Amino acid sequence: MDTEFSRGIHEECGVFGIYCNESCDVARQVYYGLYSLQHRGQESCGIVVNDRGVMHSYKDNGLVNDVFHREQLESLGHGNIAIGHVRYGTTGGNIRRNAQPITINHIKGSMSLAHNGNLTNASVLREELELNGSIFHTTSDTEVIAYEFTKQRIASSSIEEAVSKAMYRLKGAYSLVVTSPQKLMGIRDPLGFRPLSIGQLDNGYVLASETCALDAVGAKFLRDVKPGEIVIIDENGLRSITDHCTEYPKAFCVFEYIYFSRPDSVVEGTTVHVARHRAGAMLAMQHPVDADVVIGVPDSGIDAAVGYSAQSGIPYGIGFIKNKYIGRTFIQPGQEEREKLVRIKLNVITSTVKDKRVVMIDDSIVRGTTGARIVRLLREAGAKEVHMRVTAPPFIHSCYFGTDISERDYLVANHRTVEETAKEMGLDSLGYFDVNCLDQIPDNYHGSLCTACFTGKYPIDISEAIDKLALEERLNKKIE
Repeated sequence: MDTEFSRGIHEECGVFGIYCNESCDVARQVYYGLYSLQHRGQESCGIVVNDRGVMHSYKDNGLVNDVFHREQLESLGHGNIAIGHVRYGTTGGNIRRNAQPITINHIKGSMSLAHNGNLTNASVLREELELNGSIFHTTSDTEVIAYEFTKQRIASSSIEEAVSKAMYRLKGAYSLVVTSPQKLMGIRDPLGFRPLSIGQLDNGYVLASETCALDAVGAKFLRDVKPGEIVIIDENGLRSITDHCTEYPKAFCVFEYIYFSRPDSVVEGTTVHVARHRAGAMLAMQHPVDADVVIGVPDSGIDAAVGYSAQSGIPYGIGFIKNKYIGRTFIQPGQEEREKLVRIKLNVITSTVKDKRVVMIDDSIVRGTTGARIVRLLREAGAKEVHMRVTAPPFIHSCYFGTDISERDYLVANHRTVEETAKEMGLDSLGYFDVNCLDQIPDNYHGSLCTACFTGKYPIDISEAIDKLALEERLNKKIE
């Protein structure tokens, strides 16, 4: 994908929470859950274990298996509640203090929370909180949410009451896992931008961004948290508050199907593999081409390539081998290093493409720079023709709900026609997914999808979010 090596889309964050009926090694369970959610964020990770109201925390920059060794997991001790987080920061710089979960101690106890999403009114809320004495230690939206919850908790009889009151103040995308001394909670914004699932264990419950994390700990999938729902898990079992579950159209991010989620996850009733396979088949109907082989750019382009092949009748072939041992922290200071990184991370299987007309399937084009490098690799391997088909429409608008596409100037589709983009990337032809067909990708989702980054039709007012970008830049410079 174009963003593997240059500025553009990055993974979402991933959240995980577990409640057990008795004290046990919950940190290890969260570790397994986060490991399965690693694809959603590779900058930092963290775990908080709740031992009868005492929060034990460890977090750092890096991958899950690099941050958490046996010593770190053992230092967290045992408890009956724990939450975890893997982060790609769309708000706040890549600094250790922005790692999550965030823990707050207040007059009525303590609270830890982890967040996937992006608030559109975070700058407004932050300014109000600072004027009332709140002292911020991070640049992330999550700390804003934590202080809003704390402010309401001081004046409320329970944490769930406080959360419900605070939700009237929060705007934008948020799927949260929260632990108070006795409870685990899952919270989803009323439009349901980001996923959150509930699973059941023999001795408790699990909350996770994707069902693949439920599978990792042996939990049985129960259902998705509803948009606007507050799920509470404690010694009395599972219950929920639905005061914010409105009848307004939902806005689930379509890019969860196209790129973010793991293929084996079931997201809002649709298996991601099935959704991508269907998208590839639809691409074959929208943009047919005479060719000899269909290949997919790892990882999210592979399922779509299989679908394109099945629909078109063009044989599918494995075109690339991906080196999975290069993280996003790989040093790439200059153009020469970036070129080498592409070659190290993706290597062409020459026998698949040599002397053939190739259809290359990828999930999106943001800047087009890395895609052009990949095309050169195929040409050097002997491909006669390279036709690119993309399972996302052209990106022409910024996203303010958690996908890291904040500057339209970086989006190649804003400056070039499809033909111009194809020429610059060295392609024989280029075809994007039809924006009018996006709602046909999932098969069991019955709400509306957010497609604002393709259409500019935002499901909520974004004026505060636009002002927020300048504040973020100032905060990042100040705190770093």
